[in-house]
Amino acid sequence: MAVYSTEFGRLCPRCEKAIDSCQCSDANRSSGVQGPVYIRRESKGRGGKPVTLVSGFALETAALSTLAKKLRKRIGVGGSVVDGEILLQGDHRAAVQTYLSSAGFEVKISGG
Repeated sequence: MAVYSTEFGRLCPRCEKAIDSCQCSDANRSSGVQGPVYIRRESKGRGGKPVTLVSGFALETAALSTLAKKLRKRIGVGGSVVDGEILLQGDHRAAVQTYLSSAGFEVKISGG
């Protein structure tokens, strides 16, 4: 999963250094190494309305924003990128899993 530190921001899941100063991120992007991406549904603190959260990306902020935009357009919902996670309005776990699997990501659905 994506790790966050209040001191450094997002951390690399492999070397546990800040994403901006990570040495393995270039090697990961060039070799296509990506850990599993986790999809979960939450409704707590949102007035009972469900949202789909997608986390665990080893992508830079710009690439993550581009991927989020493609997901929002493909599914036809609103959403945003918050703390390295893609947040989509509504419960769209199956559609997100299908799209990300076809894009070459290893996808795991967490929770029930």
